[in-house]
Amino acid sequence: MNKSQSWYDQDNFWMTFESILFNQKRLATTESQVEHIIKLLQIKDGATILDLCCGIGRHSLEFARRGFKVTGVDRTKSYLDKARKQAKTEGLNIEFVNEDMRTFCRADAYDVVVNMFTSFGYFEDADDDQQVVDNVHASLKSDGKLLIDMMGKELVAKVFRERDWSEINGFIILEDRKLLNNWEKIQNHWIILKDDKQIDYKFVLRLYSAKELTSLLNQCGFSNVKVYGSLEAIDYDHKAKRLVVVAQK
Repeated sequence: MNKSQSWYDQDNFWMTFESILFNQKRLATTESQVEHIIKLLQIKDGATILDLCCGIGRHSLEFARRGFKVTGVDRTKSYLDKARKQAKTEGLNIEFVNEDMRTFCRADAYDVVVNMFTSFGYFEDADDDQQVVDNVHASLKSDGKLLIDMMGKELVAKVFRERDWSEINGFIILEDRKLLNNWEKIQNHWIILKDDKQIDYKFVLRLYSAKELTSLLNQCGFSNVKVYGSLEAIDYDHKAKRLVVVAQK
């Protein structure tokens, strides 16, 4: 791993974890997730959708299958190559853009922006998160909607374990977690074991509570911010599964 780069700018990180992040169990949830997003946001036929941090394009592809005009943005070229290949196989017209979420911005271009699967809070400087939200606000059309899906701070507190392990797609994953700066961030140390090889990665995520994320969105000009505990729009309470925030420009 190149120590001069932050973890999220490491191609090796994303390539190593591809089969873990996009395992079959998770891929199988894509269709229902898109159905719930369409219902929650009341997305109209023919809408333009930005899938920000689209990864291998699982949501982008599903939106396009349903007739929406889709742009998928991600910083990892190998993920986009895979997404483009699948789109071509299916005859889907999707624009995939290899760009950092801190710089991608198209004024008044989209009806909807989605940011799924805790793809927010990567950066060391909180101002970078604000820049991302500013870009999204500028990229949305008037009355356009943003949806962010993540593990909220409250949910992390409910399930937090210092150490854990799991097995996914033949990988043994040993996880060590540490909370930083009074719950501002969580440091994850993953040790990956496979075929008698060991790979170590450390990465840090900024944690947001529902109130903190709502305040950030309001500060950047969004209105009518609503908080849910899942894409099915359950309450964000002790039964919540995810932190899902919907905001309108």
